[in-house]
Amino acid sequence: MDLASTLNIRVLPRAKRTTVERMADGGWKVRLRARAVEGQANAALLEQLAEWLEVSKSAVRLMRGQTSRQKVVAVSGLDAGEAVRRLDAVARGG
Repeated sequence: MDLASTLNIRVLPRAKRTTVERMADGGWKVRLRARAVEGQANAALLEQLAEWLEVSKSAVRLMRGQTSRQKVVAVSGLDAGEAVRRLDAVARGG
């Protein structure tokens, strides 16, 4: 059985620093330094998520929200509980 999870993410480009925080609805808010021009923010989001989740870049795919701030990202090789645990640790500064 393949492990996979999906994450609902609200992206805020052109932030002073790149951060992640948990939202009340269970989704994630990711602030990115990258600009929302020519896919720069999307590429930065996928790369940053791969780093935070400790998976390869190819394991992280943008499923919905190519031109929206609201995105759905699929992560293969990681179950939903583990993805949440890893992002929570990053959000707490761990």
